[in-house]
Amino acid sequence: MKTYFAGLKLPAPTVKVVSVNGGRNQPTTANSADGEVLLDIEVAAAVAPKARIVVYFAPNTSQGFLNAITAAVHDTTNKPSIISISWGGPESTWTAQSMDQFDQTFQAAALLGVTVCCAAGDNGSADGVADGQPHADFPASSPHALACGGTKLTANAQTISDEVVWNEGPDSATGGGLSAHFPVPDYQRALTLPTATPPGRGLPDVAGDADPATGYQVRVDGQNMVIGGTSAVAPLWAGLLALLNQKLPKPVGFLNPLLYGSLAGKNVCRDITSGTNGAFAAAPGWDACTGWGSPQGASLLAALQSASPSVA
Repeated sequence: MKTYFAGLKLPAPTVKVVSVNGGRNQPTTANSADGEVLLDIEVAAAVAPKARIVVYFAPNTSQGFLNAITAAVHDTTNKPSIISISWGGPESTWTAQSMDQFDQTFQAAALLGVTVCCAAGDNGSADGVADGQPHADFPASSPHALACGGTKLTANAQTISDEVVWNEGPDSATGGGLSAHFPVPDYQRALTLPTATPPGRGLPDVAGDADPATGYQVRVDGQNMVIGGTSAVAPLWAGLLALLNQKLPKPVGFLNPLLYGSLAGKNVCRDITSGTNGAFAAAPGWDACTGWGSPQGASLLAALQSASPSVA
């Protein structure tokens, strides 16, 4: 971490580790899950220098995952205002009970003013399921999560010249679609959702650069590498929200109702209108590939400041 942030000429973040159910920091090799852990920390802390980062380690089980989230949401010592989650899988691989338990914890986070950013998946609209049908990725499909999709970004120096849906093939494309478990939430009822019977919660909500070809330079277990995927977009948005929270009267918290309500049409996201993730196509406004689009940070801050009396 010290080497990485010194290379960026940024202050290294304060990183605290919390053990849940005996889980602990146990690095192995750079091509392991360590890449996910370091990607999340390094992207979030590069966007929000001097951020206080807390990493919750838990057993790699559904119950361990839930306990880690519960510990973070109700952590009265560290009091996180944003939680970034880059782990997930197709809804069809989860039990209905597990998904409901996770969503209840995310509801608690919303009530406590904590934003939960979740990666929307990296295997296109099928989410890696080989049945020819679209599948939403969970926990991003929870209506109380800020689901983060992916774009392919082309830049010229500091100027974005083009940004489209990230899709380099079925196993390298942004997730997105409609939940088969969660019904359409109230904040999405005004949307024209893709056809499904019955319709479900649409995702993602927002997006950011996820193409590994234009990915994020990270350092994992002493090796420098480039990693992409929506796993990078969740901490990207988490870092941005940390910066916004610094400038607002209180944390942004549950952003979704604002995104689909008072912030709609306020240019808070760069609308992505080209490309598909397989079953779904980008279009003006919200779509099931990139949501409302990638962040326009200054515009989002201005809109939130004007709406601050009603921020959830």
